[in-house]
Amino acid sequence: MGDRFLYDKDLQDRKLEHINIVLNENITHSISNWLEYVFLIHNSLPEISLNRVKLEKSFLGRVFSYPILIDSMTGGAKGTEKINEALALLAEKYNIPVSCGSQKAALKDPSMKYTYKIMREVSNKIFLIGNIGAQDLKEDPKNISQEVVEMIEADALAIHLNPLQEAIQGNDVDYTDVIESIKKVTEYLDVPVIVKETGAGISLGVAKILESIGVSAINVSGIGGTSWSAVEAKRKLMHGNKLMAEVGELFRNWGIPTAASILEVVNAVNIPVIASGGIRNGIEIVKSLVLGASFIGMAAPFIKALKNGFEGLESFINKLIIEIRIAMFLLGIDNIDKLHSVGYVLIGPLREWYLQRLGSHGL
Repeated sequence: MGDRFLYDKDLQDRKLEHINIVLNENITHSISNWLEYVFLIHNSLPEISLNRVKLEKSFLGRVFSYPILIDSMTGGAKGTEKINEALALLAEKYNIPVSCGSQKAALKDPSMKYTYKIMREVSNKIFLIGNIGAQDLKEDPKNISQEVVEMIEADALAIHLNPLQEAIQGNDVDYTDVIESIKKVTEYLDVPVIVKETGAGISLGVAKILESIGVSAINVSGIGGTSWSAVEAKRKLMHGNKLMAEVGELFRNWGIPTAASILEVVNAVNIPVIASGGIRNGIEIVKSLVLGASFIGMAAPFIKALKNGFEGLESFINKLIIEIRIAMFLLGIDNIDKLHSVGYVLIGPLREWYLQRLGSHGL
């Protein structure tokens, strides 16, 4: 596979720095996910039983107990296998899908494969999603994607788009021919392909392109959560590069807020949409599903909950489940699939965005 996948200690160090920065630094966008501009209509006569609200959701051919994806986080450096093991254990216990972090490190250094493979070793039943960057496929899309999938016996492959993060890292970012590379992967692999952003959101136009080249689902990953530009700015400052640290801070809020990105994508495509980007509680999960998302993804909240061990992970997801169930009860909805029919009101900048970009549609 050429020089692209030679051993790179800097890459492993960077992954550990990413984790420490996410856990200990202020690296969120200073713009919210805009879900506060979505108002759901309270139902004082729900005519359903709270305890009978069903949270099961079908996604990519599998029925999951909850519409929650443990989104891409880590792997590829010594110690990250412990994180991935815990996340896989949670996915198995709660019957939810889980995605590993970018597997590029293991392609460069095969000795790091165990940090990802541990997830499959935990269980052959979990729905496990592989992960590789779009521009990392360009040299040989078919074989690289196949190797990534086979490494962990993945049930699906996530291809991440991170042009902003790569630019702030100071890499030679070349996104030419990326669309054709993704198309080759969707045509070649026999597992679903998900394309995801990394905190800057996906627009209507990009979503249409992705659907046209055979992508199975889109993960919007909008503004509102972790800003990878801010993460890289912190790293640059740590390594004495003040210039790029300042540039990274300038681009901290670049992108599309999550709620706006959800609306853009669900109005553009007929494939499942995963809502992610700063979603932090059950009300925001329900709002995202009401806007048209099929599933929601979370990353940073899980890794932060893990600071309190596996019990911390369980406490966090149990709280989410209670919050989702209560929100649905207060809407008079007893089934996740019925949330798409719930009425809502958009206000403020989100309404302005919707009207200018998508038309009124009676709202």
